[in-house]
Amino acid sequence: MNPHPHAPAPAVTAGEALHGYQTLRVESLPEIHAVFYELLHPRTGARHIHISRPDRENVFGVLFKTVPRDSTGVAHILEHVVLCGSERFPVRDPFFSMLKRSLSTFMNAFTASDWTMYPFATQNRKDFFNLMDVYLDAAFFPKLEELSFKQEGHRLEIGAGDAANERLECKGVVYNEMKGAMSSPDQIMARSILKALYPDTTYAHNSGGDPADIPFLTYAQLKEFHRRHYHPSNAYFFSYGDLPLTEHLAFIEKTVLQRFEAIDPDTDVMPQPRWDEPRTAAFTYPFGRGEDPAKKHQACVAWLTSDNRDTLQVLCLSLLEQILIGNAGSPLRKALIDSGLGSALCDGSGYDAENRDTHFTVGLKDVERGAADDVERIIFDVLRGLAENGIDPELIESAIHQLEFHRREITNTPYPYGLRLLLAVSSTWIHGGDPLRVLKFDADLAEIRHRMAQGRFFEQQLTCTFLDNPHRLRLTLSPDPDMAEREARREREKLEQIRRGLSTDAVEQLRRDADALRRLQEADEPLDCLPTLEREDIPPDVEKISATDADSRRPVSYFEQATSGIVYVAAAAECSGLPEPLIGRVPFFCHAFSRMGTARRNFSEMAQRIDAFTGGVGLSANPRTGFGDSARCLPLVALTSKSLVRNLDPMFDILAELLGESVFSDTGRLRTLLLEYRAGLEGMVVQNGHRLAMSLAARRFSRARALSEDWSGVHQLKDVKRLIEDLSDARLGELAGDLARVGSTVWDRSRFQMAVVGERDAVARAGELAGSTLSAIGGGAAETPAGPENGFPGDRLREGWSTESAVNFVAAAFPTVRLEHADSAALAVIAKLLRSLYLHREIREKGGAYGGFALYSSEDGVFSLASYRDPHIVATLNVFDGAFGFLRGGGFSETDVKEAILQVCSEIDKPDPPGPAARKAFFRRVIGLSDDIRERFKQRLIGLRRSEVMAAAEQYFSGGLNPCSVAVIGSEEKLREANAELPEPLELFKI
Repeated sequence: MNPHPHAPAPAVTAGEALHGYQTLRVESLPEIHAVFYELLHPRTGARHIHISRPDRENVFGVLFKTVPRDSTGVAHILEHVVLCGSERFPVRDPFFSMLKRSLSTFMNAFTASDWTMYPFATQNRKDFFNLMDVYLDAAFFPKLEELSFKQEGHRLEIGAGDAANERLECKGVVYNEMKGAMSSPDQIMARSILKALYPDTTYAHNSGGDPADIPFLTYAQLKEFHRRHYHPSNAYFFSYGDLPLTEHLAFIEKTVLQRFEAIDPDTDVMPQPRWDEPRTAAFTYPFGRGEDPAKKHQACVAWLTSDNRDTLQVLCLSLLEQILIGNAGSPLRKALIDSGLGSALCDGSGYDAENRDTHFTVGLKDVERGAADDVERIIFDVLRGLAENGIDPELIESAIHQLEFHRREITNTPYPYGLRLLLAVSSTWIHGGDPLRVLKFDADLAEIRHRMAQGRFFEQQLTCTFLDNPHRLRLTLSPDPDMAEREARREREKLEQIRRGLSTDAVEQLRRDADALRRLQEADEPLDCLPTLEREDIPPDVEKISATDADSRRPVSYFEQATSGIVYVAAAAECSGLPEPLIGRVPFFCHAFSRMGTARRNFSEMAQRIDAFTGGVGLSANPRTGFGDSARCLPLVALTSKSLVRNLDPMFDILAELLGESVFSDTGRLRTLLLEYRAGLEGMVVQNGHRLAMSLAARRFSRARALSEDWSGVHQLKDVKRLIEDLSDARLGELAGDLARVGSTVWDRSRFQMAVVGERDAVARAGELAGSTLSAIGGGAAETPAGPENGFPGDRLREGWSTESAVNFVAAAFPTVRLEHADSAALAVIAKLLRSLYLHREIREKGGAYGGFALYSSEDGVFSLASYRDPHIVATLNVFDGAFGFLRGGGFSETDVKEAILQVCSEIDKPDPPGPAARKAFFRRVIGLSDDIRERFKQRLIGLRRSEVMAAAEQYFSGGLNPCSVAVIGSEEKLREANAELPEPLELFKI
């Protein structure tokens, strides 16, 4: 991103005609140094928004309003199938092929409840138009072949078994993806709320697809859905960045719009008819048989609220969300958590403005079966009390401050900034609302302040939105230990019924279809039709950001950056000196650090103070491996905070108070946080199973990997579950003492480094304040133990970890060499070659898993293979074993190597806004990763040739799976079935 942005001069004026478009509006967005353009293409009805900003990370997206009328997943499956070849790019998978031929910083596609989006981002002009060309042809002129529909959506295949007892199997990428998604309580909760709260609209259907309904989608229905929905009359184009708007418009007109005339796509979403009285609903989710389901229910109240085109009301409800549940001291959150009925707010809690009618949900998870009455009573008691007695004005101002802060902050987390802007406007835009008012809400905020001045504005909002709103729902989600087996049995019985009804000719047709799909997947393709970049398009250097004071011996570093009036603080403390029993407490210490209160303020007061004056204070546990001769494990605790310049003094005062005066003696609060922490860890198992499996497999290859597993993997969850077995005051008192000892050891000035990032005057002022913060930290004399070397030999392991999931996550890992080594560039390239040329075909296209991955960690030298939402275990391990033969067989060309280099470089060169970029530079310095090391790696990478990749493949991939550790996460039944086939079985454990 441009470090010193200035808003560009408008390129066109309102009313001007350009390439078939009419310019409707041109408006300045001074807060983000940008100009907003809104255009219409009268002949087709296509809309276009362009945001011109001096940012070299340009973003493009095309958005279609997609309105499912059932839960067959037609919108989601179509999203996949359109990316399987198009008119001008008739290759099997141009999307994944372009990942290899591009320097994109983002490429993906999304399906929401009522839209489908195809966005990308890149810093390279040539790349931008290459990608736009491929994306537009894919979306508007796809091949939509039936075999692609079978691969990505669903298909029947004859599986294993003798001739008299052949099993029928249902396969498909989306089918397996959604089986995984619908194994997750948070996904089921979100879908259940929509189904029950919007029973008469498109939102009652699962746009991703319900696994029970997906097999009913026909190929003809898919094609018809595309004909009606993927038309310019139903399309919303978006562009952002420093490339000229006129070039975008000319390109879109030439490649797409000139071939269409306007139609009525019939995609309007009608509002949900409002209820006269509240309703109740109950749903279930799959739960492990070996665990106690007694306190694993969720209970909530959900309201249908405003039309999402009413930007004033949406802004008001966004502020109410922050007031009511935004932090630990917020009155509704505090009352629910303090009740002791549950561990955390229920999944789906908060205000959701994505649908035509917005909704608000709040409740608790980990409650008992009969707790819904009590949860509802607490919610309404709090709302009535606030409506009658008034809302603390400081809560309102704190909510407005959070709104202002996050509006001003330019960030690319989790998506590029331009894409974040598109996501912000999309749901209002597609329903006919004003996207400019979403971005430029000064008028709405001024109106809210005007009404506040007249008295009791937010109190009146509580009454009309919640207390007097009959369109509300009390919903419970309950664990069902038999659900997974019941669903599996239903699927088996249905397939057996279909199998019995198949004629001999029908069975042969299924075999022919399977053979045809395999031939398609294995066929060589003429990829030359796709555009590409070359090595010379790669910039040879890396982005370098230096501190104003580059003396690493000083405890505070300063980075002068154009941060739009925000100051960032980052700090790192090494905790090598902790005694062994306390090391495992570090992650929970980080979770509790800013949530427990201090000697001066209780947790509620501190939470409100953090919200009122900062953009957040965070602490995280990060095991890293240092660069240099020792390669020592660096168990770091990383502190981050940020504030508007005007709030520098209170932010540093908050940091000093937390660092010097945190207390952990409130055992009731400690119990609450422990339950909340466990709930968060449990929620990640199905969502991030591939990363957890890789962590398990790699944990014996370095001290940092072992610590990472202990701090953020399955073993951390197991440790926390053991803690929760005894929540007596005595045990909680022991835990409080442990946390206090962690704090007294970690906060030691001799091992504490800090960085301040911001504009010159702010950094100068922050420097004065940082000294007082440092003075709150004790110590200054402790020595840092040398710690273990990176070499951490351990026995190879083969493990299976069971959880309640309809799909599996399979991982294998082995040690190689690190970034400084001459072979590191080849290993990084090998990871990309494996994923794009081998794993994608074998695991996703053939195997039906959602994804296959190969990852090389240059920091600690671990190489990993993994699958995500995978129906297989044994077959995937066989694929992993075959990966080594694929590499050593040399089934890749010099062009493939170049494309892999492009992929690695796109990750290296991914830009950050000035504040986060300087923060990353600070942490690189902490671990000793110099710009010279990074630049030498990139230059080795750009010059890499196929012969060097072959030599590295021979060196590190000669043993197949034999040297690898293997870890699998899946259901107990699937793991036992796999062990019955594996020559070397997995040792089984329960998560």
